[in-house]
Amino acid sequence: MGGLFAGVDGCPGGWLVALWRKGSAGGIETGLCTTFREVLDLEPQPDLIAVDMPIGLPDVAIKGGRLCDNETRSRLGARQSSVFSVPSRASVVETDYAQACAVNLRHSDPPRRVSKQCFNLFVKMREVDACVTRELQARVREVHPELAFWALNGGAPLDLPKKVKSAPSAPGLELRRLLLERAGFSRDITQASKWPRRLVGPDDIIDACALAWSAERLWRGEGLILPSDPPTDGRGLRMEICA
Repeated sequence: MGGLFAGVDGCPGGWLVALWRKGSAGGIETGLCTTFREVLDLEPQPDLIAVDMPIGLPDVAIKGGRLCDNETRSRLGARQSSVFSVPSRASVVETDYAQACAVNLRHSDPPRRVSKQCFNLFVKMREVDACVTRELQARVREVHPELAFWALNGGAPLDLPKKVKSAPSAPGLELRRLLLERAGFSRDITQASKWPRRLVGPDDIIDACALAWSAERLWRGEGLILPSDPPTDGRGLRMEICA
């Protein structure tokens, strides 16, 4: 029996977890955790956790974000807008939007504000940053779902988006379900949810499954790591995106 792998996607209800044991009769299980600490405390403990949230925050934000953000975008074609530029660590600790923008202006080169969409993720970014250590990065890795789907698609960008005007797009979701089915995931899992949409969206489940697939690849030593020699932040965390 292979290892146990977790794909973790932030969602309105907290953290959607897809637990996958490749080749097992039970396939994949999904669960909803309120906090990221609950994810880390799961029993049995996953061998590797892939989370779609930045790990490693720069002291000074540069144009385009971290090197890993830029390298990920370069592979995604029309899907590159799904990778946001990670702002400075000093701005992420702020809970007021105007203050976060003011702080990031002082800690970016060239000076730039924080997008509202990115600011809305600050709560979850702070959760991950408070939990992950250099030692824990051995089994908790940052993975971007669109990069995972790029890998599932043979290293080619997907031509259909998951969302159109912030609403789930049926053709884009179906394309991703097909890629996951090809990799051994059940359609029942990827299209059904036991939670209302106000807590978990259909794209959250699909993304979590893709993250779990990447976690298994990384565990085997076959995953992609961008950049190949990642820099570290002020806390010694590697700033990398994997798939």
